[in-house]
Amino acid sequence: MTDTHAHIHDAKFDVDRAATLARAKAAGVKRIVTVGCDLADSLRALATAAEFGLAASIGVHPHEARDAPDDLPAALDCLLAESPIRPVAVGETGLDYYYDHSPRAIQRSVMVAQIRYARERALPVIFHQRDAVGDFVAILRDEFAPPMRGVVHCFTGDEDQARTFVDEFGLLLGIGGVMTFKNAQGLREAVKAVGLGGIVLETDCPYLAPEPHRGKRNEPAFVAATAGRLADLFETELDEIIARTDANATALFGP
Repeated sequence: MTDTHAHIHDAKFDVDRAATLARAKAAGVKRIVTVGCDLADSLRALATAAEFGLAASIGVHPHEARDAPDDLPAALDCLLAESPIRPVAVGETGLDYYYDHSPRAIQRSVMVAQIRYARERALPVIFHQRDAVGDFVAILRDEFAPPMRGVVHCFTGDEDQARTFVDEFGLLLGIGGVMTFKNAQGLREAVKAVGLGGIVLETDCPYLAPEPHRGKRNEPAFVAATAGRLADLFETELDEIIARTDANATALFGP
């Protein structure tokens, strides 16, 4: 299995990171992408990935967009110069109008800058979108086009949104613990509508643990619970879920 979106470099794992990763390996998780949320956090993600044999992304989350430097591409290039490994993606970036921690105009400009940065460097994009689908889609139509690749992480939208992201833009949907919640029937219908070709597995750990772990600190090993729920949803074998989502993750991030 591949956990395409984790924050294993987060301080919440400082006390037991190695043990957490050992549990992930025992659960069948063979690849983890630990995702940066601002410049300092991205550097920490890269360092953690280098130490533990993981993959990492670099980017500025919409919550942190207000603190992004004026020359964001140059700042990201500085991260690359300091890093012993190459990131597999840019992000997470996007729009979050639910919390509005950063002014919306700044969120939009920082998202555009990161899409352009990813395009110039042939990297996929990890997107975050919450309560901003209109502006989010408008930016994608202006800036995101094949052969670019990307994923809308922690997707919790409806069928129409799912089809727009997958069919119009060729994006994948990151499916995590929310899909297992009892009140997430609409999300399960959206996932079923786009099929296994349109999704990848994720945890977003340490957040949003799936059932039956809900309420605990999430961790990459728990991606197995989401995979199992998907097997039930698609009425297929767990091995099929793992094979298809792993193939999608490889197509997104590379081998």
